[in-house]
Amino acid sequence: MRKIKKPTFKYGIEITKPHSKEMYDHNDMVAKEMKSNILKEWKALLKKQMVHDEESLMESSWEFLSDDSRLVKLQKGVCYSGYGSGYTIGDVNEEFEQELDTMANWQLHEEYSYLCFKELVPRTSFMMVGHGWSKHDYDGRFASNGEMTSPVLDEVESIELDIEKCPIPGIDAIGVNIIKNKK
Repeated sequence: MRKIKKPTFKYGIEITKPHSKEMYDHNDMVAKEMKSNILKEWKALLKKQMVHDEESLMESSWEFLSDDSRLVKLQKGVCYSGYGSGYTIGDVNEEFEQELDTMANWQLHEEYSYLCFKELVPRTSFMMVGHGWSKHDYDGRFASNGEMTSPVLDEVESIELDIEKCPIPGIDAIGVNIIKNKK
């Protein structure tokens, strides 16, 4: 006889395969925070490189940056390849921002984990769900000392309807479901 697998929950969201709408909504919310954190760190690192003005920085050669620099390490965490001679910081910046904008959630989950482990980016409020193993737990649970509930669940709960306040008898407030009278 097969054993029934108990459902798994993270941040109050049931983890399912395929992903549920709540999982996608949660992961999109986390991805937005991750991308914002990465871009903020990228721009701060670029600003530190600036000697004169932004225009001269963007025209500078990328090859003069050390592979050990935080800027290069962050670039390698986002872009599919490294850069050498013939590329300016402006070229790499443009490619970096484009790659970051189009990164898939599963890729963000993996790369952000490594970047956070290397202390290149800050922890996020929540981790993504449903992607399995990661190098490093990059969420802020350590600060709250427990499991938090995803804000996407608050949105779902706020949609729940009060049948008693329904404007048309027999139909819910959205006008979709026929409600049987309870007697």
